[in-house]
Amino acid sequence: MLRNIPVELSGHKVLVTEAPTVKTREGKDGQPEVVTDRDGVTQYVVVLFVKPRPNADGYAGKGAEIKCTLETDPGDEVSDGDLVELVNPRVSHWENEIDGRQMSGLAWRAVAVKPVA
Repeated sequence: MLRNIPVELSGHKVLVTEAPTVKTREGKDGQPEVVTDRDGVTQYVVVLFVKPRPNADGYAGKGAEIKCTLETDPGDEVSDGDLVELVNPRVSHWENEIDGRQMSGLAWRAVAVKPVA
């Protein structure tokens, strides 16, 4: 399985579509629980729209919405609608069988998110 593949996004615009929040998952008792890393540090999640910047001909191509796990507290630095930059963005490939169907995708991760000046 490919893990922590560095991603080069300098040729893209990255727009926050949902402000960062604490990352949660459903616990064993059915209640939400906060997601932490191995060291117990709280993880965060931000929803972003990533779109290529226009090329010399003015063509920008299509974009995609992604959810990105953040390894540090984003604080109040970014909010919905802000142009941002991901610090050390990476992707990891995942595969699971769910209800007899093979599912796969990319999990996005970054150390932090910061506003574009």
